[in-house]
Amino acid sequence: MRVIPQVSTLAIAGAVALTVAIGSARAANPYDGSWQVTITTTRGACDSGSGFGLQVRNGVVYGYGSFAVSGHVSPNGATSVSVSAGDQRASGSGRLRGNSGGGSWRGSGSRGACSGSWYATRTG
Repeated sequence: MRVIPQVSTLAIAGAVALTVAIGSARAANPYDGSWQVTITTTRGACDSGSGFGLQVRNGVVYGYGSFAVSGHVSPNGATSVSVSAGDQRASGSGRLRGNSGGGSWRGSGSRGACSGSWYATRTG
């Protein structure tokens, strides 16, 4: 069954991966570039181990595919992101340091509420 792997568990939480500060959308950000995010579900029936790519440009997080992503990464690496697709939604926060980072996420979708952690690595 493919439910946009709970939108890659809403692609989140990486996405939820990647984002918080609201003021750095104008200047280059040290975390700008391509990131690969892996989601782990620790509670609920959402898919786990899903991976997806994200792009950070001027501190703003962009996703690829059929889900909507909004979020920011501050110059100090604090992240906050929201992801949605249809009736599935998730949000996450955490911190990037250097070329990696991680945090936690929460979401809900067709199989109920889920939560877990995310890990991201810079790919470009």
